[in-house]
Amino acid sequence: MMEPAVQSCAACGDDAHAACRACSYALCRACLDEDAAEGRTTCARCGGEYAAPDPAHGKGNAVEEEEEDHHAPPAAGGQHERVTMGSHLSDRQDEGSHARTISNVSGVGHARTISSVSGSELNDESGKPIWKNRVESWKEKKKEKKASAKKAAAKAQAPPVEEQIMDEKDLTDAYESLSQIIPISKNKLTPYRAVIIMRLVVLGLFFHYRITNPVYSAFGLWMTSVICEVWFGFSWILDQFPKWCPVNRETYVDRLVARYGDGEDSGLAAVDFFVSTVDPLKEPPLVTANTVLSILAVDYPVEKISCYVSDDGSAMLTFESLAETAEFARKWVPFCKKYSIEPRAPEFYFSQKIDYLKDKIHPSFVKERRAMKRDYEEYKVRINALVAKAQKTPEEGWIMQDGTPWPGNNPRDHPGMIQVFLGETGARDFDGNELPRLVYVSREKRPGYQHHKKAGAMNALVRVSAVLTNAPYILNLDCDHYVNNSKAVREAMCFMMDPSVGRDVCYVQFPQRFDGIDRSDRYANRNVVFFDVNMKGLDGLQGPVYVGTGCCFYRQALYGYGPPSLPALPKSSVCSWCCCCPKKKAEKNEREMNRDSRREDLESAIFNLREIDNYDEYERSMLISQMSFEKSFGLSSVFIESTLMEHGGVPESANSSTLIKEAIHVIGCGYEEKTEWGKEIGWIYGSVTEDILTGFKMHCRGWRSIYCMPVRPAFKGSAPINLSDRLHQVLRWALGSVEIFFSRHCPLWYGYGGGRLKWLQRLSYINTIVYPFTSLPLVAYCCLPAICLLTGKFIIPTLSNAATIWFLGLFISIIMTSVLELRWSGIGIEDWWRNEQFWVIGGVSAHLFAVFQGILKMVAGLDTNFTVTAKATDDTEFGELYIFKWTTVLIPPTSILVLNLVGVVAGFSDALNSGYESWGPLFGKVFFSMWVIMHLYPFLKGLMGRQNRTPTIVILWSVLLASVFSLLWVKIDPFIGSSETASTNVCSNFDC
Repeated sequence: MMEPAVQSCAACGDDAHAACRACSYALCRACLDEDAAEGRTTCARCGGEYAAPDPAHGKGNAVEEEEEDHHAPPAAGGQHERVTMGSHLSDRQDEGSHARTISNVSGVGHARTISSVSGSELNDESGKPIWKNRVESWKEKKKEKKASAKKAAAKAQAPPVEEQIMDEKDLTDAYESLSQIIPISKNKLTPYRAVIIMRLVVLGLFFHYRITNPVYSAFGLWMTSVICEVWFGFSWILDQFPKWCPVNRETYVDRLVARYGDGEDSGLAAVDFFVSTVDPLKEPPLVTANTVLSILAVDYPVEKISCYVSDDGSAMLTFESLAETAEFARKWVPFCKKYSIEPRAPEFYFSQKIDYLKDKIHPSFVKERRAMKRDYEEYKVRINALVAKAQKTPEEGWIMQDGTPWPGNNPRDHPGMIQVFLGETGARDFDGNELPRLVYVSREKRPGYQHHKKAGAMNALVRVSAVLTNAPYILNLDCDHYVNNSKAVREAMCFMMDPSVGRDVCYVQFPQRFDGIDRSDRYANRNVVFFDVNMKGLDGLQGPVYVGTGCCFYRQALYGYGPPSLPALPKSSVCSWCCCCPKKKAEKNEREMNRDSRREDLESAIFNLREIDNYDEYERSMLISQMSFEKSFGLSSVFIESTLMEHGGVPESANSSTLIKEAIHVIGCGYEEKTEWGKEIGWIYGSVTEDILTGFKMHCRGWRSIYCMPVRPAFKGSAPINLSDRLHQVLRWALGSVEIFFSRHCPLWYGYGGGRLKWLQRLSYINTIVYPFTSLPLVAYCCLPAICLLTGKFIIPTLSNAATIWFLGLFISIIMTSVLELRWSGIGIEDWWRNEQFWVIGGVSAHLFAVFQGILKMVAGLDTNFTVTAKATDDTEFGELYIFKWTTVLIPPTSILVLNLVGVVAGFSDALNSGYESWGPLFGKVFFSMWVIMHLYPFLKGLMGRQNRTPTIVILWSVLLASVFSLLWVKIDPFIGSSETASTNVCSNFDC
């Protein structure tokens, strides 16, 4: 049966209050009252009677009866108890008193075109229907009333001129872009690009000279040096050209507030925070607690924030410390928001050596700050007591306060656990205000299942959060990275919620900043060159790489969906009921269209959300079945429905009483089996650096990313500042790159079919997975100067004038490239030099081990772990910097350092014995050897420890190596001392 749409007043367009029973001519309440005041009680069109409303103007008129009946359950036999307007019209159609034409327009409701041919219409003297004159007069009166009302309201409530200007400004801000690209000045960028091209040309000429002028007296050394130099040139190209188009960005948070509002009625999107931790004894609970507290206190509407903490070690210590943190948050969060303090991690706020009274005008601030500091110290004592208690595990396992055993006593065999501490239904702060939701999650683990470490834990959080809150955006942080800028979420939303920018943005990456680094940053922990140079360059292409923390994701991008710019899967244009359309031809056309619109080589269940929105409910269900959602996302109808909600929110079909049960189901250890999780959906498995893989897959699908660098750093974390821990951190990163190199996701051959990954972006990803292999030529090249000093040979033949120009041109272009890069990026020369030094230190140690470990893992399936043993501690400032931990990773750089030192001593000894003529070639060899020693100088200081106290094991190793090299030099010296040809060639080199 045809159901009519809600009618509008024929006179003014407002919602109809009553309608004529004969011709359905409808009027609103105001127009009816006006007619009644003028003595007209019948229909102006046909003279019929209106449906009589009740005296209180409540329910009872025809329109309201129809609306009520539309939602009422059907009576027995499928008939409605009350007659609707639609059925009344159908009955009147049969009477024939008024001929009418009724037409339905699908998608717009049920529109009717009603034309009357009855002679009962009343006309005026000019032949114009009287009801039309009345309608026009009603409309004019209505307009006059509205205009006078508006004028009176404007006169009564007219704000001052200053407020009007501010309102206009806010309105203007609301429609302006929320961010802006600040291009690098052409005065800085043009010379930089010109020098890069010049360096590329000079590099080609240099290689031509080196290859065409071999050194036959030291052919092996010459060949090794040329191979190393060619690789270095290739590595430089991979690193340099992705920095061709660097950009800066600026955000406008005030415009974001003007557009979407603030507070309870804000239109800002919801955000789910993810914090991951494993072992509370290695990752102190107090550090994790500060991260959680800084999240709960962010400057963002509380109902839009949820914090999920993943405890992948199922430790009762983490659970209890989180419960204590939730209780302390009831005091800490309102304190932070009341006084707008920064940062909002209490440990770092109270330890700041600044004037905390600056810009504080509230008289009670000092008193409340002292009370809060005392509360925090008491809270720390409670956390420390929990840590002390957890040092020794009871034989019977941990027991909870209610006397039941802790479910996670066996970290490798336990059920999934979820506990909601705060939120809409949880405890409120001490001012009675709602707090953001805080959820503890420990996924199920059973023997025999692959759990995929951090990537698996993050995917579990994705599913849990989708079931419980389903915010459209996800921001993940390591447990030691706290929110340093309370407006960081708003900074990210300036990109994500800007229709002109966020349309195809999969994530917004923030730079990593660190606390507790020594002033000189001896081991380049800050990674300034990477975060302030390389990442800005990538932002001008397809966006920065994902670095594992401090990143705000668009949830739909994690689900494997393509960006809106991808072509939608077209609906079949072939009719399914027509017998004239050949079936095979229809299937073939559909396959061709699908092949053209989807990228075959990505092998994923990826499609555009727009194509689903274009289907009705039946077609949508058929499409969902066709795309095999369960095979992709797993067996959870609640979760599958949440993946289709582009703007987030819990599905309406979800039963709130069973959401926790459903959340437990989606973190089961067997949930991901035979699905696309870790392959095409969520964090990608297959490497210990799952962050690089995850970002790479998104860029291959056509998404882009954004690099956001607020003036106040968004997040801050801690980094290992002693040598051994720093090298093992770099070893893990390099091993992940080697694993990706040997996987099917290698950027050298993956993701070409769609053409979505830009070529310079691909070069940057190739650089991220081949850089560990640079360690092989680097180790060889660092040994060459010492070998030349010990053997009296050299890798460069006699230099001609042209060759001298190429050498000088290459050195000058290298220096100019670095200087101009420092100029446009704004980083200091000390940061650049520390990066150069650690590139060599890490290259000859951690990267070398990563290459061999990756090859062993691929060929033999061996997974070798290099353990670290602490030897000393120091409680003074930066005391960790002087901790020395011997590990096998230190062997190669120590050997190279000793070898070059012995070579320099042997070279000077030989020069003293040989006379004046040997000093010329000595300077060239010593220059290259000193280049190696200068780059390894921070490593040497790390070996020395505090106050130049060299560990005994390093002394023994150095003496042993020095003895071996000295014996070798004594043995071969008689054979090379009489080599006049080599000496003459080398001498002539430096006479030039």
